[in-house]
Amino acid sequence: MSDVALTVPKPIVHRVTLRALALGARLDAAGLERPDTLSTNPLAFSVGPTGFVALYRFGVAVLVGLTPLEEDDVLRQIRPRVSGERERVDDETAVLEVAPEGADQVSPGGPIQVRDLSAARLLVLADALAKSVSLARDEREVNAVLDVIEPFALGLSRTGRPPGTRRAMLRLIGQALLVQHRLSGRVAVEEKPDVLWDRPDLERLYARVEDEYELKERTTALKRKLDVIVETARALTDVIEADRTTGLEIAVVALIVTEILLTLAQMVFFRHA
Repeated sequence: MSDVALTVPKPIVHRVTLRALALGARLDAAGLERPDTLSTNPLAFSVGPTGFVALYRFGVAVLVGLTPLEEDDVLRQIRPRVSGERERVDDETAVLEVAPEGADQVSPGGPIQVRDLSAARLLVLADALAKSVSLARDEREVNAVLDVIEPFALGLSRTGRPPGTRRAMLRLIGQALLVQHRLSGRVAVEEKPDVLWDRPDLERLYARVEDEYELKERTTALKRKLDVIVETARALTDVIEADRTTGLEIAVVALIVTEILLTLAQMVFFRHA
């Protein structure tokens, strides 16, 4: 009796691209609700037969399974609602591998395997990717300010005096305060997506994606850098106040010396007269 090899049909697997775009500082989605709205926080809706869009108030749009024409149409509709738009649009992509017979898995550096493309799963994945691309934008802004701060710190450590003019220091303080204002409380990375309240079975998927994109670690590092910026701005403010106080003291001393010299000159003049 010969052995007969049985051919087991492989499960159908297809891939979909999930794309997150950081369009600006804020995105006002009020009034964009549609009959096919899937979620209100964030606003999410279907586009075409397989497309999915999620809009986040911190200026990020997540697009899943859209054709180039559909992407252009969606972006054309939401761009007027974006405030603080940047010339450079940060983007981040992830590949979703749909395997109905498998389990939700996140391979390091590889595709994200999901059982289906349900709205709940897409909201979980979109939330993580939206936070990741927003963190990338914030990291770039903070690093740019740190690059400006470093020469000031080096000059202060070498000479004991701040390099540059008072106007340059005030400009640096303004940049530091602007970054602090932009970042403080804008993206609550520690908060989980609202969909997990209704679907606690997706907690594990969110934890895996959160770990893959190192959201907590990057947030901690960003807060530390922001603390450095704030402390530097405070130190430069103290230096400016100290310089102003020293200048006032020198002016007062100069006035006193001038008055004494004038008095002595008058005394000498009257004696000779």
